[in-house]
Amino acid sequence: MSSRIPKWSLAGLLSLAFLVPVNAQTPLRIAAAADLEPVLPPILDEFRQATGIRAEATFQASAVLATQIQNGAPFDLFLSADLGYPKRLIDAGLADAAGTADSSTPIVYARGTLVLWARKDSHLPPPSLDLLRNPGLKRLAIANPDRAPYGRAAVAALTSLKLYDALKPRLVTAENISQAAQFVDSGNADAGLISLTSALTPRLASGGAYFVVPRDLYPPIEQGAVIVSNTTQRAAAHKLLDYLLSAPVQAQLAKTGLTPVH
Repeated sequence: MSSRIPKWSLAGLLSLAFLVPVNAQTPLRIAAAADLEPVLPPILDEFRQATGIRAEATFQASAVLATQIQNGAPFDLFLSADLGYPKRLIDAGLADAAGTADSSTPIVYARGTLVLWARKDSHLPPPSLDLLRNPGLKRLAIANPDRAPYGRAAVAALTSLKLYDALKPRLVTAENISQAAQFVDSGNADAGLISLTSALTPRLASGGAYFVVPRDLYPPIEQGAVIVSNTTQRAAAHKLLDYLLSAPVQAQLAKTGLTPVH
């Protein structure tokens, strides 16, 4: 029996070889806080166009992402919605902020804003602090305070207003801030304490209204970044961080609901 490969098979194999890049770049893998889901994708597209570096983001609650990194998930960069979770990774030797004056402190890339959002067709008054005291408010969506920094901020704000005990039985707890926005948008909650980034998305901006929760009612939502220690793409991760901190991108973040750091 002949072992000679037919000519058409060789031609087919050669044509396939030309279709597969030999040195295809592995995408930069980003663990991104859920409040960045409406914000980050267009920035990553622009980053690719500017540098040729592809980046892909996974969006989850910050605590969930930190746990995944602790368990060895193959991320290169962690963009948290707070400083606490990335600091824990630094302290555990799993991440760093190398290239900065203090590599033991996460790099602050933005600050978040908590808002109260409700649908325009709600039977309740427009969003305000008075809405939180309205007896008609039966279900208030928040992110899980044990996993999501915006959830902690929501609990802090309600506690500052001395409303937490009264509203606790009416809280609808979501896994992350994006899901909290989905709960109220879908009618599974009457209102929600969500991120300004969610409230400014086209869908929520057209379908509802928001009230900015006074910043003195909750601790600052400082959002920190770290590079995962076992990354094989440290230079690319640094380039993306520098890009996020550049003046044009910081201005872009401001338009999507995040406060620039400079």
